[in-house]
Amino acid sequence: MPLAFTATIRVRTDVEVEGQPHAVLSSASGTVITSPGFRLAYQEGQDKGRYDAETTDAEKTLPQVSEGEVALLEEAQAQGHQTQPPGRYTEATLVKTMEELGIGRPSTYAATIQTIGDRGYVTHRGQYLVPTWLAFSVTRLMEENLSNLVDYDFTASMENDLDQIAAGSEDRHEFLSTFYFGADGKGDADGLKFQVESLGDDIDARAVNSIDMGNGVTLRVGRYGPYMEKADGTRANVPPEVAPDELTEEKIAELFALAADDGRELGIDPASGHMLVAKNGRYGPYVTEILPEETEEAEASEDGKPAKKTRKKAAAKPRTASLFKSMDLATITLEDALALLSLPREVGVDPSDGEVITAQNGRYGPYLKKGSDSRTLPSEDQLLTITLDEALEIYSQPKQRGRGAAKPPLREFGEDPVSGKKVTVKDGRFGPYITDGETNVTVPRAETVEDLTAERAYELLADKRAKGPAPKRTRKTTAKKTTTRRTAKKSSAKK
Repeated sequence: MPLAFTATIRVRTDVEVEGQPHAVLSSASGTVITSPGFRLAYQEGQDKGRYDAETTDAEKTLPQVSEGEVALLEEAQAQGHQTQPPGRYTEATLVKTMEELGIGRPSTYAATIQTIGDRGYVTHRGQYLVPTWLAFSVTRLMEENLSNLVDYDFTASMENDLDQIAAGSEDRHEFLSTFYFGADGKGDADGLKFQVESLGDDIDARAVNSIDMGNGVTLRVGRYGPYMEKADGTRANVPPEVAPDELTEEKIAELFALAADDGRELGIDPASGHMLVAKNGRYGPYVTEILPEETEEAEASEDGKPAKKTRKKAAAKPRTASLFKSMDLATITLEDALALLSLPREVGVDPSDGEVITAQNGRYGPYLKKGSDSRTLPSEDQLLTITLDEALEIYSQPKQRGRGAAKPPLREFGEDPVSGKKVTVKDGRFGPYITDGETNVTVPRAETVEDLTAERAYELLADKRAKGPAPKRTRKTTAKKTTTRRTAKKSSAKK
């Protein structure tokens, strides 16, 4: 008889709720110990809290009972348990799964992951791969019409065939011919040619690109991205940042509520007379104007015959402007739309150089522009409110370089007695340094910026000038040794 064995105990309890009898089935899994052995002596001295918190089923100790035995219920406690969906694939876990299925080879894994990304089947969210709705449509198309080509076993067996071709044990021309034309070599019974020709016009593209979301809502994968549609024709775009598993009932209702304000008329632009509307596009909400349709009139020639058609003029593009992050599509007004369409706005003219300063909203946020010099603005609202004095104050400050702004000097001294320029101490990439705008010298490690005096700064700069500029480092290039290939002379056999 074994000393212990694992088991699952199920207990049926008859309860009565509101006068109705119910049978509750409870279960517990663990280990049944038939021969305690050393546990009899050890159990009394075990650390409390260390072994009491049994985390896994294998660590739980169950009593030895028989089937049909009556158990006395001393205490009942309800515990909730929720299952978690499997984690998203990363590139590493996807490669691991492909290896387990026998799909691909180490030399093809990187190309496979790049292909599914380039074709829009997955998007990257950090290190995780998130499937797109386009991937669902393509998978459905293949599984319903060419299921054998997307089968895991078929792909794995094809990899083995390719390995045999690479090893030279199988002919590549014969393999491709069999794959495309079938075993008979004609494509009349099997093979890829026969499968594709058998499909005909039976594929319903609309059905393949439609996914039932429940409650009368159908998601469709369109040319310009996924969108949802109700039975009455109401539509709502699905933003690309919303993953398929995040499209819950609450999110669907939110997107349809947002779509209700799509195309809302805000009023007439007094300057142009065009209607302004607020819309929700693929890249966010925006306002635009509706241009009147141009009617073409055919002019008759002098002899009464219709004139030749002239080339159409390029259609005028309506003005558009994205909403600020602080604006809402449902509450935007005509005044807000007119203000957005007025961008870029001319702030004024810099009196020092006569350059015009404009406020613009670009790809990376709001900014000021004066000639080729641009300065970032902290908020979008400043595009409409910033004055010329505020813009000149921004341009009087040192320009930001990259992600960080120019740092103020650590110390400031008077004018250098040699160069006549102001001497400052700045924080550089390799530590603090002294400069007069022409000569730079690093602050010695034995000295601190706080204890540095003006006389000492002037002395260090003078020593640096006396040494002269540092010699430029030249890279040593080694000449390649050319070797001549000697050919062995053939010795002629004596006749």
